[in-house]
Amino acid sequence: MALWVTLLCTLIASLLGGLYLLGVFRRRRPGEPPLDKGTIPWLGHALEFRKDSSEFLKRMQKKHGAIFTVLIGGGYFTFVMDPFCFGAIVKESRSKLDFITFASKLVMQVFGYKAIEDNHGIVQASSMKHLMGDGLTVMTQATMENFQKLMFFNLSSGEEKRVWQEDNLFHYCYNIVFRAGYLALYGTEPHQGADNKEKANEQDRIHSNQLFHEFRKYDRLFPRLAYAMLPPKDKIEAERLKRHFWSTLSVKKSWQKDNISGWITDQDQLLAENGVPEYMRDRFMFVLLWASQGNTGPTAFWLLLYLMKHPEAMKAVKEEVDKVSRENGQEAKPGSPLINITRDMLNQTPILDSALEETLRLVAAPILIRAVLQDTSLKTSSGTEYTLRKGDRVALFPYISVQMNPEIHPEPHEFQYDRFVNPDGTKKDFYKDGKKLKYFNMPWGAGISICPGRFFAATEIKLFVFLMLSNYDLELVNGEEEIPAIDISRWGFGTMQPVRDVRFRYRLRF
Repeated sequence: MALWVTLLCTLIASLLGGLYLLGVFRRRRPGEPPLDKGTIPWLGHALEFRKDSSEFLKRMQKKHGAIFTVLIGGGYFTFVMDPFCFGAIVKESRSKLDFITFASKLVMQVFGYKAIEDNHGIVQASSMKHLMGDGLTVMTQATMENFQKLMFFNLSSGEEKRVWQEDNLFHYCYNIVFRAGYLALYGTEPHQGADNKEKANEQDRIHSNQLFHEFRKYDRLFPRLAYAMLPPKDKIEAERLKRHFWSTLSVKKSWQKDNISGWITDQDQLLAENGVPEYMRDRFMFVLLWASQGNTGPTAFWLLLYLMKHPEAMKAVKEEVDKVSRENGQEAKPGSPLINITRDMLNQTPILDSALEETLRLVAAPILIRAVLQDTSLKTSSGTEYTLRKGDRVALFPYISVQMNPEIHPEPHEFQYDRFVNPDGTKKDFYKDGKKLKYFNMPWGAGISICPGRFFAATEIKLFVFLMLSNYDLELVNGEEEIPAIDISRWGFGTMQPVRDVRFRYRLRF
């Protein structure tokens, strides 16, 4: 009899434990946000969230208000949609709300890289040194030279160079921007003497193009890989691609390059000093590639597309670009050398800056997540105070709460190139309920999780667009073509991508 009692108790305990893990017993405590577990144990709202995160969160906000907790795949996420709460969350100490824990798990799952404790600090310090300030001046020049290497190496003479060329806009932008950024960061083919320089340049063009095509294969798998939803065949392909990049970007191969950036070398040296084995540093090189180049090309695509669809915007940005070139002695004209855009020139473009920020407002949709390490109170703009529960995660989705909020940005679905700039060139302020907002557009994140390479990323995009508008006439093959919808499978991972490409044509202006 005792044996049966023991077995029965064990079975009941196991059953209760399983039900607990499935979230059956979770109840909303006094002072906590509204709780919505969905109808499926453990999964909760995972399927709806994965299908279309934006529409799901709009529905939850309409049902529960500005703050609510939902069950998604065994985890409880409290989404905060009140922008006046953002500062309290992104500035909260790591002892309460921690970004690193969640990010480290994702990086391990997606890239196979096991982060060390000071990884985030190493990336931040290196980015401040090399991707901001004087370091950014050096990187701007390196990126500029690689854009020229990729875009203008086969210029013909006479009337031939004025012939229209056609291409797919998304592929063209992503390809060129990715390759220029990659070569500027990871270095170029070594050569000895001027005679071998063009051979080395040709190798850079071939190698960077091959790398881009492999990168795009991985990029397409990325959202499902992050959600651990790849079917067996795609899992095999993802592993093949990871190993390819670990090998191609390996520390040994990287150190054989010329002109490798300090951003790359410094981080590798610091990881080595912290005892990270070489094979793991090879993997970190892949992390840096995706982090630095996964969003710039798609953003450049959207910006050029919006400019081509809005002639008044194209005219304003092109006039600014030409004016800056003229005033800096870099005007593109027949018989003149290729223009050399400097960081100082890029600091003289408030209209282009506004058009870029407006593009990011429309298409950048990261989800910012913190792990709740201890019970934390959060006061809303209405005065209501909620408790965030230890063990949960708190999340922001600025795309809905600020970027597409009509109270902050009237006609939020419309592209307004000058939305972020005053007539005198200064930046505009934004308000909600009569109160000034600090967080009115968050394409780069905020707080400890803000993109450390955001200045370099913006520089890459602006350099590319500046060069395109200075040197080419651009137009859509079908001027009436609608702007394509965004691929909703990529919500939460940065700049969205289109569901289809768009044909465009370009020809040299002079």
